Amino acid sequence: MSDVATPPAVPETPQPPRILIVDDQRNMRTTTALVLRQQGYQVSEAESGEVALSRLLAEPFDVVLTDLKMAPLDGLAVLRGALEVSPSTQVIVMTGYGTVESAVEAMQLGAYDYLSKPFKESELLLRVQRALEQRRLLVDVGLFSDEFRQRYKLDNLVGRSAPMRDLLTRLVRVSPTEVTVLITGESGTGKELIARAIHVNSKRSSRPFVPVNCAAISETLLESELFGHVKGAFTGAVKLRQGLLEEASGGTFFFDEIAETTPAFQAKLLRVIQEHEIRRVGDNASIPVDVRVIAATNQDLKKAIGEKRFREDLYYRLNVVPLHAPPLRERKEDIPLLAQHFISGFNQRNGTRRTLTQGALQKMAGYDFPGNVRELENMVEQAAALAHSEEIDAADVFIEAHTAAPGNPDTGVRTLAQEVDDAERRAIEAAMQRNDGQMEKVARDLDVSTTTLWRKMKRLGMRKE
Repeated sequence: MSDVATPPAVPETPQPPRILIVDDQRNMRTTTALVLRQQGYQVSEAESGEVALSRLLAEPFDVVLTDLKMAPLDGLAVLRGALEVSPSTQVIVMTGYGTVESAVEAMQLGAYDYLSKPFKESELLLRVQRALEQRRLLVDVGLFSDEFRQRYKLDNLVGRSAPMRDLLTRLVRVSPTEVTVLITGESGTGKELIARAIHVNSKRSSRPFVPVNCAAISETLLESELFGHVKGAFTGAVKLRQGLLEEASGGTFFFDEIAETTPAFQAKLLRVIQEHEIRRVGDNASIPVDVRVIAATNQDLKKAIGEKRFREDLYYRLNVVPLHAPPLRERKEDIPLLAQHFISGFNQRNGTRRTLTQGALQKMAGYDFPGNVRELENMVEQAAALAHSEEIDAADVFIEAHTAAPGNPDTGVRTLAQEVDDAERRAIEAAMQRNDGQMEKVARDLDVSTTTLWRKMKRLGMRKE
């Protein structure tokens, strides 16, 4: 029997991306499908939410474009179903109402992007292309690989816990959009790092990122800094001065501790977001500004609204997409990763080769860190600076000893309030050392207002040396 030559393998032709279009308006659905088919996409159509869910269960799709206003199952039901079947499927919602508000809930539920009807063919194709790139990265690379982190410049947002996975998934979805973002979380959880990550992954990344801590500046100075002023607007205004919002044109403006502002200032900020314009202090002329607004707070803004300290209309303008920075006690599995990240940074800055032993990491992991990531960073740097050798052991990690609570000397148990007081005292003392006792800088470092800092120090029996 003679040998028969095996024919060369034919390379497998890559399958075109699969797209599902869901819309109860036939003309809109078929026109959109035609545009996408002309680009080589494999397109399926569904005339209702029910049909869409059946299709999603039966076959995989890379991208789903769904109208929001359908009955009885609307676009939000399609969105939930798509992400439940395949979390990597990218969903773009289409709304005929032309407002950001109509897409808010969809973005909060995990939609990749939205399109306001009527939209241009070029706009449709661009959004679909970006959605496919996002899916390809999630599927081929994996959400928390080094390549993913490098692609999205997430090196400073360390963690693989479920809360961090949720946060970063939402972050990469919202970054390419223009919507405002409200970041909530306790002090020390890295809210500014999150805001910076949004900026560098946005279309505005080549323009300025300007952060302002609203708690560290008086209202009068804050207005002058942000909006600028004309000559003679107030004592000392000897010449016209551009504000930071003008200087940040085309970029991203980050309002940290937004809850510390007054309702009067909030009204002016609302105008910036709604009208995209400002008025310099002492001037009646309006000046257009082009900035994306991101805000952050460690307070409960709904409670502040109830207490008339925060404007409800501004809250809804800011809270288009909420992101929550989880406290460290809710992601303890990230403590070793964070500690290694901080020791690596210490070594690079100081030319050392410090390492953390398993005992040191275990000691850190057993602590709740009321000061969150900032307190952990301080703890690691303190241990690295004072360690007797390159190897940092548990004995080098300083955690204030727990003593018996007053009135309960035999149990050795301390109340949560006492633990928090101790952590706050340590955090304030460390910030005082870092900032040479300059109270405004200390307050900015701790993400609180100067008034709040003085009040805490008085309650804790501390005084400025």
